[in-house]
Amino acid sequence: MKITLFTSNNQRHNYLINLLSNSCDELWVVQESKTLFTEENDKKYQNSEIIKNYFKNVREAQNRVFKKEYKNTYSKNVKTLPILNGELNNLSLLYLDDFLKSDIYIVFGSSYIKGELLDFLVKNKAINIHAGVSPYYRGTDCNFWALYDDNPHLVGSTIHLLSKGLDSGQILYHAMSNIKTNPFEYTMSTLKAAFHSIVKRIQDTSIFKINPVVQNKSKEIRYSRKNEFNEHIVREYLKKEINLNSKKFDNSLLKEPFFLNN
Repeated sequence: MKITLFTSNNQRHNYLINLLSNSCDELWVVQESKTLFTEENDKKYQNSEIIKNYFKNVREAQNRVFKKEYKNTYSKNVKTLPILNGELNNLSLLYLDDFLKSDIYIVFGSSYIKGELLDFLVKNKAINIHAGVSPYYRGTDCNFWALYDDNPHLVGSTIHLLSKGLDSGQILYHAMSNIKTNPFEYTMSTLKAAFHSIVKRIQDTSIFKINPVVQNKSKEIRYSRKNEFNEHIVREYLKKEINLNSKKFDNSLLKEPFFLNN
């Protein structure tokens, strides 16, 4: 099995790289380099202690869930193309030739893909990991907004076919977590569920047999945009008494859900 992954360089991304490398013959990784403190370098957030505190909680939860994961540079079956964030769409298909000969393509945490690369990946039924439960939550920061809306049962990940529209591809299944300690670890653990579910379903080949379903946009609760995530909203969120068990999972809302229990 040969896999190509388009991803970034944070701990959660490295965790996925290492997990996949143990379950395939060859793993080809196009890895975009971002600073680990993206938010602190964003001029919009530099003067906001509230948002800095929020992302401090995010990083600490990521450290606990993914154990400060580093990419295993000694894995002989992993070939990596490191690039700067935002350069992906500047690379021609010819330049990426060795990375475009795989059995399965996975996208998680890369910059927005467009142009001829997007056309190629859509044609080859690439899989995208969306941190949010589609079609209910689409856009950015989806799990944040699900908790803000008091919908903890709609915090999770959607594994869907990559499409030309944002988070609009046909759904393969949802990945959820039964690990409910605090909101930050809860959202991170749903990503961990997505990673382990993909590896499991690649190994047993069921990933190739799932019938995808078109998203029902009439069920959309919120389509969030980056500019909606601001100091006022984050302050409200941090003041909330979020009850992660306030609503039970309703599997009728989900497609073939995979639950992470540990």
